[in-house]
Amino acid sequence: MQDGYGRIIDYLRISVTDRCNFRCRYCMPLEGVQLLKHSEILSYEELLRLIRILGQHGVNKIRLTGGEPLVRKEIVEFVRSIKEIGSIKDLAMTTNGSLLQDMAYDLKKAGLDRVNISIDTNHAERFSHITGGGQLEDVVKGIQRAIEVGLNPVKLNVVATEVLSEEDILYFVKQVHKFPIAVRFIEYMPIGRCGVKPGPSIATIKNMIHKAGYGELESAMMTKGNGPAKYYRLPQALGFFGFITPISEHFCPSCNRIRLTADGKIKLCLLANHEIDVKTALRSGATDETIYEVFQKALQEKPLQHSLIDNKGGRDLRGMFQVGG
Repeated sequence: MQDGYGRIIDYLRISVTDRCNFRCRYCMPLEGVQLLKHSEILSYEELLRLIRILGQHGVNKIRLTGGEPLVRKEIVEFVRSIKEIGSIKDLAMTTNGSLLQDMAYDLKKAGLDRVNISIDTNHAERFSHITGGGQLEDVVKGIQRAIEVGLNPVKLNVVATEVLSEEDILYFVKQVHKFPIAVRFIEYMPIGRCGVKPGPSIATIKNMIHKAGYGELESAMMTKGNGPAKYYRLPQALGFFGFITPISEHFCPSCNRIRLTADGKIKLCLLANHEIDVKTALRSGATDETIYEVFQKALQEKPLQHSLIDNKGGRDLRGMFQVGG
């Protein structure tokens, strides 16, 4: 599939739920949220149908997101069903990691290839604050278990908010020396009604890594799942650092993805408001060809770049928990 600018679209990010067991301050508004009714959320059968249709037209990468995807019942069986389709070559998940300790083995056995885990600080009190009560210990155990069962490469997503400190940076430097993981620092994005402030810039983070005394960052490539991050290694390190800069150094010209919200909307850009309904076609008896045409027409409306580049459009965006990041 191609969009109106000739970009090949082979990657679909699916939000399987808007529910989460955390309340991260950059994801959910502090005043609470209006969650979808269960009848509004696409069923696994509907999602599998869409995956089959798009798989016939070149979509071979799937990422499951939320909310928190592991809180949806029978998610392991859903992973297994996706793998059985056969057209998906790379099946990944983004999770807060709090439930991974008990689920990582079953997910790997079902066919999940790799996992991204959110962890924005290594300080337990600051972690609880930013996540609305999450327990850092649970996430750390989940990370360890994901490494053990082979959900590789394990990537740690670190949003650069006000809670990120130099102490945290030093912790992550030590982790990439111990384990073959990727620690990815993500530039803060003003999406929805957020309750946090931006943290250190990517340039500042790189300088903190340099000050740790392990040598210079060297440009590198991951063997799997490079995505929008620019990756680097330190001499003698087993793992990588990645830097994702959607605002200061955007990567829109190489975008190869679209998103599907839990309530059946095609979202063509994370940082744009425009959405196109596909659930109505799914639930009104449309043929596979008609449903594919919905996606084809939608792709012609995919913007060349997001609106936050010129600092416009951020306040009206749906919260991150509603679109899956």
